[in-house]
Amino acid sequence: MTTRRSTLALLGAAVLSASGLSACGDGDAAAAGRQATELRYQGSVGTVTPAELAEDLGYLGDVKLKWIGNTISGPQDIQAATTGDIDFGGAFNGAIVKLAANRAPIKAVIGYYGVDKDSYIGFYVLDGSPITSPKDLIGKKIGVNTLGAHAEAITKTYLSRAGLSDAEIQQVELVVVPPVNTEQSLRQRQIDVAQLGGTLRDKALDRGGIHPLYTDFELLGPFTAGSYVFREDFLKKNPDTVKTFVSGVGKAIEWSRSTPREQVIARFRQILAERARNEDDSQLKYWKSYGVNGRAGVIEEKEFATWIEWLTGTGELKGKNVEATDIFTNRYNTAAGGAA
Repeated sequence: MTTRRSTLALLGAAVLSASGLSACGDGDAAAAGRQATELRYQGSVGTVTPAELAEDLGYLGDVKLKWIGNTISGPQDIQAATTGDIDFGGAFNGAIVKLAANRAPIKAVIGYYGVDKDSYIGFYVLDGSPITSPKDLIGKKIGVNTLGAHAEAITKTYLSRAGLSDAEIQQVELVVVPPVNTEQSLRQRQIDVAQLGGTLRDKALDRGGIHPLYTDFELLGPFTAGSYVFREDFLKKNPDTVKTFVSGVGKAIEWSRSTPREQVIARFRQILAERARNEDDSQLKYWKSYGVNGRAGVIEEKEFATWIEWLTGTGELKGKNVEATDIFTNRYNTAAGGAA
């Protein structure tokens, strides 16, 4: 079971390891004065990320992606990018803020997932559950994909808006459950509330017997929730590679918006079949959008300022001064007039 302590320990280890990096992942290319043409990354089971879609559509040009495994945790993904185990990672913007507050040498370059009326994260209970209000969550277990990220921020927002004290909020237990197992854990009553999003949410709703207690869309409306990050040394040595990647991902996001949904899903099925990772594609029929709020993933200052303010208010930044404009850049995104 992942704990808050282990999550924070990983964050610290990531920052310490990053201090000794020398652009891992593009070593030979950098030594020869060339820019990297291969980007290592982690994927998600049964899902086609915007980066993977961009490569399949041919929007990345000569830049190739190298899949090294899957993750269910945004904080773990950006930690891996910080330590050089991968070249780029993605996470909830609040998790990026916390890593940046610990002086991790990373920069957010494009939004890649978000919240809208079709793509949102809900927190579901079984029909007939005695849990009907925030107060009812005291002493209960909520299954989430990871700690210290989107689900935790939304849950604490829900609880604090309802007037629960810090002591009461501490009694609401967040437990880590792989997303593909969360619905089953709820139905088997191993947890009291299940975080469900995207295609897994709609697949669970199709089976019936559950309903939402709260959702991020109801609480905050539409917003871009997470961004891809690179290490600053990688950006410095590979500006053209990053510009190709960011602009290609932005084009893929817009392609997914402008293309008929059935065609997008068909493309996803093709990608899953061709990459042959033994994945179930049955949930793809429920896909509706990536939820990115801005055009082509262009980042707005408020997408980080909101979480800086919230984390400062909860004391999680421990008095550290963090500026939103220091955490992200749009200079690699041609949709924003990027001139890298």
